[in-house]
Amino acid sequence: MAITMEQIKDLRGRTGAGVVDAKQALEASNGDVEKAILWLREKGKATVAKKSVRETKEGAVATYVHGNKKMAVLVALLCETDFVARNEKFQELARNIAMHIAASDPLVVKPEEVSDTDVEAEKEFAKTQLAKEGKPADMIGKIIDGKMKKFREERALLTQVYVKDPKMTIEQLIAGAVAELGENISVQEFKKISI
Repeated sequence: MAITMEQIKDLRGRTGAGVVDAKQALEASNGDVEKAILWLREKGKATVAKKSVRETKEGAVATYVHGNKKMAVLVALLCETDFVARNEKFQELARNIAMHIAASDPLVVKPEEVSDTDVEAEKEFAKTQLAKEGKPADMIGKIIDGKMKKFREERALLTQVYVKDPKMTIEQLIAGAVAELGENISVQEFKKISI
């Protein structure tokens, strides 16, 4: 099937992909735009995996100050080069992540960084609740494992659902930027201050 420039423009407009990537995606999906979007997402995951081992030593600090001036967020977003750090899309990504932090109040960057003390306290609380509900003892372990996984994910920035697009996590948002900008991007740290 011959791919038209209109199809390529449409796909680029919807995904931000480059011309060559858009054309390859459309060719791989026989002109089906929805399948091409999925193809680009899969390619993005592969790109992220390849680039994730590359060192990030440049970046930018973004801020978000709430309209009432009683809360602010600082986020340090890292990339590989100062060229990307100055890129408007990178800057916008950093601002959007700062805004997300203000709205969602994560405690740590990654799920494995949630403290063991917090996890143990939550585990004990869950055991007590499940026992009160009369759940069978053989099921309690599995239920608690699921609850602890969810507990860590809800408190970690990267695994939280993105407030501006509930169909993706912050990790997926960053993966999209990695695919688009062609560099590894990572969150170094963040701070939230409120009065």
